[in-house]
Formats: sequence, structure tokens, C-alpha cells
Amino acid sequence: MKIKAFASVAALALAGTIAAGSAQARDQIQIVGSSTVFPFATAVAEQFGQKTNFKTPVVESTGSGGGIKLFCEGVGENTPDITNASRRMKGKELVKCNEAGVTPVEVTVGFDGIVLANSKAGTQLDLTLAQIFLALAKEVPVDGKLVANPYQTWADIDPSLPNSKIEVLGPPPTSGTRDAFAELAMQGGCKMVPGAADLGLKKKACHEVREDGAYIEAGENDNLIVQKLDANPNALGIFGFSFLDQNADKIQGANIAGVAPTFDAIAAGDYPVSRSLYFYIKKEHVGVIPGIAEYLGEFTNEDTWGDEGYLADKGLIPMPAADRAAVSKSAAALTPLAF
Repeated sequence: MKIKAFASVAALALAGTIAAGSAQARDQIQIVGSSTVFPFATAVAEQFGQKTNFKTPVVESTGSGGGIKLFCEGVGENTPDITNASRRMKGKELVKCNEAGVTPVEVTVGFDGIVLANSKAGTQLDLTLAQIFLALAKEVPVDGKLVANPYQTWADIDPSLPNSKIEVLGPPPTSGTRDAFAELAMQGGCKMVPGAADLGLKKKACHEVREDGAYIEAGENDNLIVQKLDANPNALGIFGFSFLDQNADKIQGANIAGVAPTFDAIAAGDYPVSRSLYFYIKKEHVGVIPGIAEYLGEFTNEDTWGDEGYLADKGLIPMPAADRAAVSKSAAALTPLAF
């Protein structure tokens, strides 16, 4: 009851500030969160600003975890209205949101594939999930024991792979891409490595990435990773499919389990490392900060996120039409996220 009361009071106070015409009242939507969702949200924000009388929303790339943390700090004009995420909000994050008087409304945007890509000047790889795990895990099974990762080159893992140094540029722990990669690629590969199950490798151990320089945290700027790959043909980068799609003249994606990271393969569910993308609306700010409901309407318009929408041109993999209709209906009703 205290949480609900706090939320109501905070929302009323915020509304009162804006209604009073205060110089500090905010009349521009503020969006934070995932670097993967960032280009999609930016495209929608620009269209929204052009089509309506509302100001173009400010979109910041803070990473999924960082964005959710900011979003869940509370209600008020000094907190974000929307956070983008390349993973679903965790239960413990929802608890923190609710404790701060924040009611998240979840909107599933579409699908994305996580790619391992390198410069077109380098060798295009065809990797299994097990090989990815063995290349990047902090500890791996060797001769029936769990040891610090000894593999220095791809050929050390499998002689059929290039005899080049394992060097992978990837996102930090605050990134939803990192979370999804750990869940889908690392844990998926961990299950396939001979002897891993016998050693009792648990989820946490399967997710741990080596810290000896083979994996390099490259921040939340995926464009910077693309630039570094262009300069170093032997290095690989981890990011969302849209960045591969937008930089196809410079970089190439590795096949995973024999499947190329293509729009069609991800849409069909054939590509092994794919995930859903989201954004979350702060329900308390709807009707208070101008334009949030209208921004939601622009994002969930068929001309935006549909099969022929402008976000598909930017690399978003649309959900099936029935799923889009269900998400749109739930979001329009401002249905609170619940587990």
C-alpha cells in the first residue's frame, strides 16, 4: 500500500509541476538503455518528432543494465520515461522498480541475432557453440579437470580453424547483449563440451568470460567495435545483427553451427544465438510527460515494426503479425509487467 501511495503522490506532484508551467517542467521524452535497441529507438524518435507536434525524444545508449537501473530509481522528471533493453527485465530489477514506485510496462519490439563478426579482409569462420565456449570461457575441461583456459589460438581448439590469436571485442557486463550472449552462446556451448557435465559446471561458471586478454571489453559503442575490426582482420566482435547488416561492406558474420546470421535465418528461429528486444515505459509518466502514449503508438505502428516497416530496413527482425497485435494491445492498455 505504501508503494502505491508513493507512486500516486509522486505522479500527482510531477503532473502539478508541469500544469503549473514551471521552467523546470520537462516536455521532452527521455529514453535510455540498450545499445542494440538504440538505433531502432532513434529512428522511431526521429519519425515521431517529424510527424507530431511533440519534441523529438532524447535517446541515450547506456546499456540495458545501466538503463534499467536509471529507470527504476523512481518517479519524477529527473528520471527516464522509457528504457530500452536487449534482454528481459529481471525479477530483482522489477522488485527495485516497484519499491521505488515505478510500474514498468513491457513492450516486446522484435527479434535480433547476436553475431560474431570480423573484417572482410579476414577469414570467415564457421563455429560451433562448443568452440565459442572453449574460446572465451574463464575455465574449461581438460583431461577430466577444470582448468584456466589454455587456448591461445583458434587452431588450439580445432585444427580446422585458423592459427590466429583468439581476440574478441565484446560488450561489458552491464550490456543486455553480454547477458544474452552468455545465456545463449556460452551456456549453450558449455552443455555441448565433452566432460563439462561430469565436472558439474553450473550456469554461473558457464557464463564466466576469461580475463587474460583474449576477451576485450569494448564498451557500449558498437560502432567503435566495427571500426576496430576494420583495422584488425584477425579480431572478432560481438554485437547485434543490425550492426552487421548496416556495415556489411566492411565486416562479415561467422556461421554458427553451420547457419549464417541472416535476416531470414533469425526470423525463422534457425540461427542459434537470437533473442527478443524490449523497451519499458514508466506507467506513472504516461499522461504527465507529454507524448509517451503517442511515441508508443508510433513504435507499434505496422509501418514501423511490421514486415515492411522502416525498422526492418534497419535490421530489426519483426515478430509474427499475431504477436505484434497482442503486444500492441497489452502495451496500449498499459498492462504492468508481472512475473
